[in-house]
Amino acid sequence: MGVYQWRDHKRPTGGKRNWYYKVKRKYAHGRYFVPAVVESEEERKIIRARGGNVKVRARKVAMAVVSDPKTGKSVKVRILRVLETPANREYARRQIIVKGAIIETTEGKAVVTSRPGQDGVVNAVLLTEAEK
Repeated sequence: MGVYQWRDHKRPTGGKRNWYYKVKRKYAHGRYFVPAVVESEEERKIIRARGGNVKVRARKVAMAVVSDPKTGKSVKVRILRVLETPANREYARRQIIVKGAIIETTEGKAVVTSRPGQDGVVNAVLLTEAEK
């Protein structure tokens, strides 16, 4: 069973009494959230999206592309752990990476700027001493 994302269960406004029946469409379906977790090996899943497009979903991640704002260089480094996640504190405990999460890498602390479940890659920016 898919996740349905249309807004046909709410009552219409403006004095309209009867609301018309709307047939469920395939393009209105979504998918369940499957998180990207820090693991020793990497795993990605390719999903066909609407219009024949492709989404690469990261299931397990081990590496991140971290850019240094001072030098402007980007390096691929290993992710050690998730320190905190503003979206949900439980995500940090379960080592789930989402956009905005602060991760500890071999280069230092970094904040995730990509959406691993949508993009399939973890991009991050190193935090300066003032931001830590």
